[in-house]
Amino acid sequence: MKLTIYTVAQEAGVSIATVSKVINNTGRISEKTRQKVLKTMERLNYHPSTVASALTGKGTKNIGLLVPDVANPFFAEITRSIEDYSNSLDYGVMICSTDNKSERERKYVSLLLRQKIDGIILASNFQNEELIQELLDKKVPIVLLAQEVPSMSIASVTIDDFKGGSIAMQHLLSLEHRNIGIITENNRSGKKRLHAYRQMLEEYGVEVDESYIMKCEASISDGAYYGEKLLRHPSRPTAIFACNDMIALGVMTAARNAGISIPDELSVIGFDNTIMSTVTVPLLTTVSQPIREMGRKTVQLLMEDIEKGDAFKQSILYSPELVVRQSTALQRQ
Repeated sequence: MKLTIYTVAQEAGVSIATVSKVINNTGRISEKTRQKVLKTMERLNYHPSTVASALTGKGTKNIGLLVPDVANPFFAEITRSIEDYSNSLDYGVMICSTDNKSERERKYVSLLLRQKIDGIILASNFQNEELIQELLDKKVPIVLLAQEVPSMSIASVTIDDFKGGSIAMQHLLSLEHRNIGIITENNRSGKKRLHAYRQMLEEYGVEVDESYIMKCEASISDGAYYGEKLLRHPSRPTAIFACNDMIALGVMTAARNAGISIPDELSVIGFDNTIMSTVTVPLLTTVSQPIREMGRKTVQLLMEDIEKGDAFKQSILYSPELVVRQSTALQRQ
């Protein structure tokens, strides 16, 4: 037999209205009666339908989170932050990995909407701006994480990628490196970090060598592949700026396979300061993002939209910091 609110009311010896008040924590009801209903629900293993609750305008207490790849340490760590903070607010999180594919983005958004989620966090390189506009038209609360769509009024939480790239390059240039390669993603963040790479070289009077610029996916395997290409360059770079920690780990693997010592023969710097940067050998110099704080702030902005429907959409821009460890050193003449 299917359990319903009617079953609970009958078993507890109360009215359906009383059970509804307990479930939704509304109305005036004695604590004795409340506990009686709650114990009956527990005994029957009855769980109210969140979808039914949403249909009555009460919300489901669930949010959706779309990330490119939850296996990426940056997104794994920020997902954990979002999940922890959401749970502290009694919200559940439905996590979807899109692989940066627009068809998967649409599929998952459709799924989340069918589940009547209360809001959605769109992380990083979300491809489908038309789909974002559809969500806005439907008045679905949205926050963008690690990306922006300047043409749309949407709350966002991002890092200053240009500043982060500048910090990384300034560090390498201050160590007297001039032959510096870069391996970056072909997305908004990667483009800004590449722009900083170019500008910092120009400021130091170093001509940009296009053959030192590699673009790839955010993976260790791609980092190793393109790292190997740079290490086979006729004028081998003395330093490589890897635009995330996964790519940096791939570069370090390529260097190790080629018998190139880090940092004595090659300096490597990453970006993100994930846990991965603390377990490499040698420990990875990287640019730090305040990952946990970014996750919490994203949830806060989404909750404000869910609860208040505030027309004012904040854009939060965090400042990165350099974390110097063991993978970079002064260039030997």
